[in-house]
Amino acid sequence: MPGAVAAACARHPVTYARRMPSSPPEGAFAPGDGALPSLDGLGSRPFGFYVHVPFCSTRCGYCDFNTYTSDELGPGATRSTYADQAVAEIRMARRVLGELDLPVATVFVGGGTPTLLPPADLGRILAAIDTEFGLAPGAEVTTEANPDSVTPASLEALREAGFTRMSFGLQSTAPHVLATLERTHTPGNAVAVVQSARDVGFEHVNVDLIYATPGETQADFAASLEAAVGSGADHVSAYSLIVEDGTRLAARVRRGELPGVDDDVAADRYLQADAALAAAGMEWYEVSNWSRPSGECRHNLGYWRGDDWWGVGPGAHSHVLGVRWWNVRHPAEYARRISSGVSPAQAREVLDRATRRVEQVLLRVRLREGLPVDLLEDDGRAAADDAVARGLAEPAALDAGRLVLTLRGRLLADALVRDLV
Repeated sequence: MPGAVAAACARHPVTYARRMPSSPPEGAFAPGDGALPSLDGLGSRPFGFYVHVPFCSTRCGYCDFNTYTSDELGPGATRSTYADQAVAEIRMARRVLGELDLPVATVFVGGGTPTLLPPADLGRILAAIDTEFGLAPGAEVTTEANPDSVTPASLEALREAGFTRMSFGLQSTAPHVLATLERTHTPGNAVAVVQSARDVGFEHVNVDLIYATPGETQADFAASLEAAVGSGADHVSAYSLIVEDGTRLAARVRRGELPGVDDDVAADRYLQADAALAAAGMEWYEVSNWSRPSGECRHNLGYWRGDDWWGVGPGAHSHVLGVRWWNVRHPAEYARRISSGVSPAQAREVLDRATRRVEQVLLRVRLREGLPVDLLEDDGRAAADDAVARGLAEPAALDAGRLVLTLRGRLLADALVRDLV
């Protein structure tokens, strides 16, 4: 069975890769200079940056990400100084990784709410990556944003700073669902910002949806899907709500104020999403992600394919050459370490060959391109044959050496991977 990290990756791979929710594992000692055991093979896989901006104006009731409101920051941690700290870690990354030419294929700025920082600060962070490493030709550069944290002017400034892709947290167009999630934007504002992003030159725009929230109806979700498609976005990410321990939403469920997430309802919503998005010309390329042609998020594909990336910021997670490490979580401690010239890494683990294989199985089976069958051992190959027999995987793809999930297989992916590993 996979370990804690691998299991978390399978449950929510992009979230775990970018900014560990809840508590990370203990891991092993991470040296103060950030040095890696070896740099052999560096540059053989695409390389990216994730930048975590841990600030939120308010905390949504369902969220357990590593985020902080202004009164939770503590001494030494402010929005106004954060760009300087991020730039310092980028320069540290350059020292750790040496002088090898390592063009950055993708950058993803997530949070929190990155656009609580001024566009100039986000642009300065991106410029530091370009200065230290160089952006590859055609690099994908994404920032997340809440719909109420941007204006047409700030979007134009982000585009001028070099960002190529926006990702907006729409979540739902039903006011009562937004209220349950404790989101602060209005449905109309969420749709309007997509058009604003298009107007200033963003060719690629994602909207996030959450489904199966207590109180959401089939009609509510249909309206959300219609709005997402009609907004002009070329990418939609749709996730079932997860009631995370320690959140206000979990407390409300525990007290009986709200029902928990119904798995059957979540499955119906997934089928509803796939049908509506396919009808609109979007194809699934990962279990929870659909896009128009050439609209895939290349940065997230790097997580699923096991590429290398450096995570900047409190709680950010990195993976380079089979070494995974995670930064200290609190912005004040992160700021203290950065100001002292010490690596912000809290701990790390060196993945052995068996663990790397298991994680590749867990992640790559989620992709439309499929899982290479040669990653499977004998029991896993037998499970793949059984998946085809049960209608969970496409027979022609398996004959060609890849395990590709059917629609039913996508619904049962989490259970299937346990058999494959």
